[in-house]
Order: sequence, then C-alpha cells, then structure tokens
Amino acid sequence: MDIDIQFRPSYSLAIVKLAPNERIRADSGAMVSFSAGVEVETKAEGGLLKSLGRAVLGGESFFQNFWKAGAQGGEVTLAPDLPGDVIQIDMTGQPLMVQSGSYLASESGIDLSTKLSIKALKAGEGVSMLEATGTGKLLVSSYGAIYEKNLAAGEKYLVDTSHLVAFDASLDVQTKAVGGMKSTFLSGEGLVVELTGPGRIFIQTRSPQALISWIIPQVPQKSSN
Repeated sequence: MDIDIQFRPSYSLAIVKLAPNERIRADSGAMVSFSAGVEVETKAEGGLLKSLGRAVLGGESFFQNFWKAGAQGGEVTLAPDLPGDVIQIDMTGQPLMVQSGSYLASESGIDLSTKLSIKALKAGEGVSMLEATGTGKLLVSSYGAIYEKNLAAGEKYLVDTSHLVAFDASLDVQTKAVGGMKSTFLSGEGLVVELTGPGRIFIQTRSPQALISWIIPQVPQKSSN
C-alpha cells in the first residue's frame, strides 16, 4: 500500500494506491473517489458491542467501509469532514490514543477499540478515546494543520484540550489550569493537558469548539413577533 497526501495542510486528500487484492479500512463518509475494480464492504467491524462502543464512546461511525482492490490493484481517495490536515502514522506496535473524530483510515493490521481510561478523561475527551494498536499505516485528520511534538524522557509539554489530536499511550497525562484562578476564568484559555515524555504528541492548529463558538452568535435568531 502506498499513500500520497496532497494539498496539505488546509484541504488534505489521501490518495491510496492498493496492490492487487489489498484493502484499507476507512471511516464512513471518508471516501472521495475510487478507481474501477475497487469494491467496498460495509460492516460493523469487531462485532456489535465493539462497534457500538466505538460509535457511542469513541465518536466514530458504527459501520466502517473496507475498500478492496481487484486483481489489477486500484486507487481510493479519502478526506476528512473538516477542512484541515491528514497525516500518516506508521504504527509499530505501540498503542496510540486518538481523539473522537480524528480517525480517518488504517491498514488491516491495525485494531481500533474504545479505551475507557482516566487518561482520556484528563485529556478532555470525556472518559474514552479510540486506542489504535498493531502494525501498519494509520491516517488521522485534524481541523487546521497538524504539529508533531516529540518529547524526551521526563520532558513536559502543555496543550489546550481542544487542540489534542493523538498521543502515545505511554505518555503520562495530567489536566491543569492555565494559571491561577483569575487566569483560568479571564484568559479565555481554560484547561490544558500536561503530557510527560517520552513519546509523541499530535496537535491541531485550530479548535472545532472555537469555530462553533464563533458561528453560533452569527446565526440569525428567530424573531418572537
């Protein structure tokens, strides 16, 4: 499988070249186009309970699509819902925590499950996130561009909770206020996540929550007359 990501970082498109009979799993609605001979199978991967957990707790689609090339190989292109970035993460067995809505696609060697954990709660993602395990290529998406930060052992780094896309499960996670009580309430920054290395962090440069907060006041309100 060869993946070429075009138009980064604002309107990224993943062009996936499949070898004969090779397949890729993608989130529902991610497909943009595909070549003749490529077939799709839609199913609840992992069974009813696992799929329900991903949908209700992990924020992903209950059904996922598996795009499989024919005997001559094929191509499928994928893109996220929001305008933003797509990156390829090469998984080598170390678990990765992925925020709700950022999973785009993966090779068949990668397993996705909903992880109920205190780390997810501290990361500002409720009580659960998606946990990706296994080996292979994983595509994650963002709103805005993605900034990758590698932390050395013991190194600490703080990220706004709404900007966190994914991080190595080995990282220690703590929720903190930006400053004192006054700064927390008046600075407009709210809570941050302190992550301690070693490990990788993937950060999105824009916040979906900030976009929603900007849009709502612009929506015309229905007159009471």
